[in-house]
Amino acid sequence: MKIENHRIEVATRGKGTYELTAQVAALVARSGVREGQVTVMVRHTSASLVIMENADPEARHDLEEFFERLVPENTPWFTHTYEGPDDMPSHIRMALTRTSEVIPIMQGRMTLGTWQGLFLFEHRRAAHVRQIVVSILGE
Repeated sequence: MKIENHRIEVATRGKGTYELTAQVAALVARSGVREGQVTVMVRHTSASLVIMENADPEARHDLEEFFERLVPENTPWFTHTYEGPDDMPSHIRMALTRTSEVIPIMQGRMTLGTWQGLFLFEHRRAAHVRQIVVSILGE
């Protein structure tokens, strides 16, 4: 059984989705693992990971707009606003999504569907450098 761990840094320009599929796929390919799984985790409480359609950017735009309406900034009863009006909304959006994804590896490739991509979902307005941990396990 082989185990490899990697770190990826993703520079964001603020709120939005940033595709990681190619970077993670390259790590899987280089690992030589033919059958197993890859776990991807974001090490932050104001960003998350999503598997989402990667063919039409409008699908991601709609997801982002949905979260803007679901958890709006400047909600008067939020008390955790030390870093600005997007502080608490970013934590709630993270809690409603996921901080990790596990994707099976078959025949040396991630088993994402035809239109699926892996994305970092940045919930803060300001640019950040996000740390992603990628753990590859298999044979």
